[in-house]
Amino acid sequence: MEAPAVFTGTDVYQRSFNPQEYLREFYRLSDSQGQPNTFLTQNLRVLQKMFSLDGLRGDTLIDVGCGPTIYQLLSACEHFQEIIALDYTDQNRRELEKWLKKEAGAFDWRPVVEYVCELEGDREKWAEKEEKLRKKVKQVLKCDVTKANPTEPVSLPPADCIVSTLCLEAACKDLATFRSALRNVGALVKPGGHLVMVTVLQETYYAFNNQVFSCLRLDKNMVEEAVEGAGFDVRFSEVQPCPPGNAGADCEAVLSLVARKRASISG
Repeated sequence: MEAPAVFTGTDVYQRSFNPQEYLREFYRLSDSQGQPNTFLTQNLRVLQKMFSLDGLRGDTLIDVGCGPTIYQLLSACEHFQEIIALDYTDQNRRELEKWLKKEAGAFDWRPVVEYVCELEGDREKWAEKEEKLRKKVKQVLKCDVTKANPTEPVSLPPADCIVSTLCLEAACKDLATFRSALRNVGALVKPGGHLVMVTVLQETYYAFNNQVFSCLRLDKNMVEEAVEGAGFDVRFSEVQPCPPGNAGADCEAVLSLVARKRASISG
């Protein structure tokens, strides 16, 4: 399998991205053969580690490009009072709302929540954590990271923290767009606030349900330079290899980073 000849645009996502199939492919703790989902558990562990860093707390957290998922918020919800989830496609936001409202047919996140609770010291608190997260997600809004104000026409007050996982590399067709998107996203966070990112490296595509979606091939330096160019100082950065056997993508590694927004941006 290889990357599509043309970059996957927003119209394709809006028309044909299937959130239920995406969740089934990538967000179960083990596959149909019982093989553990090492990519997911690795990301859950590093998110727990990052959200345990000093200073990563506050009133408001914005999740940019949440997709139909909640895994990236399970550790975060312990440290922020209010969460705003943003995604481009209508069906992803609808899928997230299904879980938030406990509607029939919502994805079962319990095994993932239990795993995170175990990381935090008490597996049995999974139901409590689910309720806490549901209460803290106050808004689910449309966003477009290529716009100067990604939530246009809505204007959000600057947040204490932004989290973005596996999003910008799929949304940006080239490095210039990626840098611009980080500046746009960075404008949503207040000076002294934080950016938490999980980004795949050296990936050109990911695939599920007989569809292939393009990905911007990035390396660690490209991402860190773009983050610093958006007005942030990197506080934490860790690269882990992509686990073998991940047939749905060609990523080589995963970069996890935390950066603090500078008080003023020069230049």
